Amino acid sequence: MKVSREVKTAILVLSGIILLIFLFNYLKGENLFESPDTYYTEFEYNALSSSSPVTVKGNTVGKIKAINYDFNTGKTRVAFSVDDQLNFSKQSKVRLYKTGLMGGNALAIIVSNEGELAQPGDFLNSEVEEDLVSSLTKNFSGVSDNLDTTLKSADSLLVSLNSLVNDTSEDGIKNAIAELNATMKSFKSVSYTINSLVKDNEEKLASVLSNVDSITQDLSVVTNDLKDVKLSETVAGLDKTLASVNVLMARIESGEGSIGKLLKDEGLYNNLEGAALQMEQLIEDMKLNPKRYVHFSIFGKKPKRYDADGNEIED
Repeated sequence: MKVSREVKTAILVLSGIILLIFLFNYLKGENLFESPDTYYTEFEYNALSSSSPVTVKGNTVGKIKAINYDFNTGKTRVAFSVDDQLNFSKQSKVRLYKTGLMGGNALAIIVSNEGELAQPGDFLNSEVEEDLVSSLTKNFSGVSDNLDTTLKSADSLLVSLNSLVNDTSEDGIKNAIAELNATMKSFKSVSYTINSLVKDNEEKLASVLSNVDSITQDLSVVTNDLKDVKLSETVAGLDKTLASVNVLMARIESGEGSIGKLLKDEGLYNNLEGAALQMEQLIEDMKLNPKRYVHFSIFGKKPKRYDADGNEIED
């Protein structure tokens, strides 16, 4: 079948138109051979353009398809497409952010895998990320006001200090500085004296430090010896001895035993006191009248007898 020249020309023109449409959409970021999924969101104002990308973690996964103003809600409704290989839930958010200091704005999908998966045509919640420049611009007025107040306070402080420095009266700061200088000189002199004293007694100080070190070592040895002593057994033995002493003292207090009877029995005490008195009288009488107790007779003469009162008894 022979194709006419007109048909060939029509096919060529149509092919060129199709190729032109494909190239135009490709330059816009669209691929006619892919099947992107379309989703929707909205913002309080429009800061996007049709060339703004849609990203996930900085990677471009889609683009803006339509930006329309909703007269009913007063918000900007945005339709955007993403690659059908991207899966995320309806809990995911669409964030409007600035791509750089000199760049434009873009949309970022904050992917969440919780809940039901989003389907093409679903509406996603949005949020706006405040960029660094906007934040600094917003806060600069407050910083400027605080800086102005600080500068005024610093100026007042400098004026006050200047008046103090120029004050030559008795209470002026110059006199205070002069006194401080004299004090520093005194400290300097004292430090020189201390240095000289240390230098002159360096050997003695070394000897003292050596003795202190020796004492410390001895204390360490004593501490180790005390640590090895079984203090618990010693304390237990001492406690047992004190218990025995307490029992003995209780028995003495109750009048048991010889010591207890001696302390508690008044009759025994009186007898002992009487015996001691008689013994004292006997010794005194032996000193005064020794012949009554010691008698020597060469010729066999009988010794004299005496009564209880010391009177001689006649035969």
